[in-house]
Amino acid sequence: MYQDLLLATDGSDGARRATDHALALADRLDATLHVLSVAEEGPHSSEKRDKMRSDPEGEAIDVVETVERTATAEGVDVRTTVRHGVPQEQILEAATASGADLIVVGTVGRSGLDQLIVGSVAEEVVRNAPVPVVTVREGT
Repeated sequence: MYQDLLLATDGSDGARRATDHALALADRLDATLHVLSVAEEGPHSSEKRDKMRSDPEGEAIDVVETVERTATAEGVDVRTTVRHGVPQEQILEAATASGADLIVVGTVGRSGLDQLIVGSVAEEVVRNAPVPVVTVREGT
């Protein structure tokens, strides 16, 4: 049913759970896993970056390479991409560019004022995606 899965990841705990889910799904479906990490740019990017993460592009590269190694070890066909910009916009563009027929993304389940101020990448992807989206909640 699904042949090209897009995993959007930033290496966070929630994203690692989504990665595990996407790897298992790609393996079961014999699908290609397209792994995307976004070197974030935009109005809230510096708020989300802690002092130890001063190289967003390097972090994004490390994340996709880590997933690539795991996927390859598990026999999953994998492609990786690093993009720059606003994550939700880049995820949607990458889904179209890769021909993805399913997007897998993690979510931290923010609510209230925090979500109102910062927004939710997963929520924006779900609202605007051209294909089905699987969200994997942190801690599940």
